[in-house]
Amino acid sequence: MTRPDGQTGRMLRLAHRGDHRREPENTIAAFGAALEVAGCDGLEVDVRLASDGVPVVIHDESLARVQGRPALVRSLTAEELAVERVPTLAAVLAVAGSTPFLDVELKVGGGPAVVEVLRTGRGPRLAAAVVSSFEPGALVEIRELEPTWPCWLNARVLDDDALRQAVELGCSGVSIEWHAIDAEGVARARALGLDVAAWTVTDPADARRLEAAGVWAICADGDALEA
Repeated sequence: MTRPDGQTGRMLRLAHRGDHRREPENTIAAFGAALEVAGCDGLEVDVRLASDGVPVVIHDESLARVQGRPALVRSLTAEELAVERVPTLAAVLAVAGSTPFLDVELKVGGGPAVVEVLRTGRGPRLAAAVVSSFEPGALVEIRELEPTWPCWLNARVLDDDALRQAVELGCSGVSIEWHAIDAEGVARARALGLDVAAWTVTDPADARRLEAAGVWAICADGDALEA
């Protein structure tokens, strides 16, 4: 496996929604805190569309859990969301810079707007980044616009159906709930030309087991980010 710095061998540790031990998840402050952690190789970010079509970084469809407001993300403009500390994808890319690896998870469609921002932030070849999603349709949009960009299909189980679907979608990898991953499953994926990533790992011991099994990257929270 190749790390963003060009070195090989170590599994990537991507900060799940940033480092939200001290700052609210998916905020500029959380991403900045993550990038200060020595063991952090990059970021996992969740993307939705604001009402004006701007890609913004937030996991939930509403602001209720994190921001304490019942409003839906899709009902507010990017400017209105910024007041609630919901950043645009462009702002997160600017903070991250060109080196940290990025897992850009699409919670909804919106391929053209997302592609435009990613092209600007990471170049036409999407350097050191992947686009991932649980939604096959969102990945189809990206593949139609940028057929060479790496994509991961997110799934809960590393089974034949997930691997088959990932291959049919033209993905370069799958991102799987970590409990469902073992060395045999990783070997099956690799035989099909697919990398395996894991979400969401909190225990350094689990991170070490996944690395030994051949997992390419983990979305990490807490102590697992520093393992």
